[in-house]
Amino acid sequence: MAYAAFALIFRGPRVRFWQRMTITGAALGSIALAGEPGLRRPRLGLRDVGLGLAIAGGLYAVFQIGDRAARRILPRGEAEISDIYALRSLRPRGEIALRLAAVIAPAEELFWRGLLQRALGARVGAVRAAALATGAYGGAHLVTGNVALIGAAATAGLYWSALAALGAPMAALVISHVVWDVWIFLVAPTQGDPGGA
Repeated sequence: MAYAAFALIFRGPRVRFWQRMTITGAALGSIALAGEPGLRRPRLGLRDVGLGLAIAGGLYAVFQIGDRAARRILPRGEAEISDIYALRSLRPRGEIALRLAAVIAPAEELFWRGLLQRALGARVGAVRAAALATGAYGGAHLVTGNVALIGAAATAGLYWSALAALGAPMAALVISHVVWDVWIFLVAPTQGDPGGA
């Protein structure tokens, strides 16, 4: 279902990208909450906020390096990264930030790490589950045909999945995903973004 939804998000009319992304996030998040009862009782403390901010900062540093490498190594790296950032122009930035923070980012953590990775972990162990969840998350982006985006999704998926396997609380992972999404996409895009921030 997630793969079909991602195909519709990225292959459908671009003008309604954010609407489809929000609907998909709401659906996947709801499935995660229904399938994993432990996700319904969130515990959020100051430690989770601090850890979430630190996790987001670490991933942002990884992406600063990865962005430079992608623009040099990938034949279409510059164009593909610019195509991702062009999605910012489809809706007002405040609206995009709200969609990312309230639905899209939390839903991705709840579904990919909270539901899928936990279910896999019960069957194959934490390390294999992290690897499989990373592959599933990156694989969902194959439909885009955007090598830079696929690589970015796989990198972020590996980062969050590894931390989940090491015991990072779901609350901290959700906060990190929200902060990172809004920061890298709307506040401080990676270097070389022609559209600026």
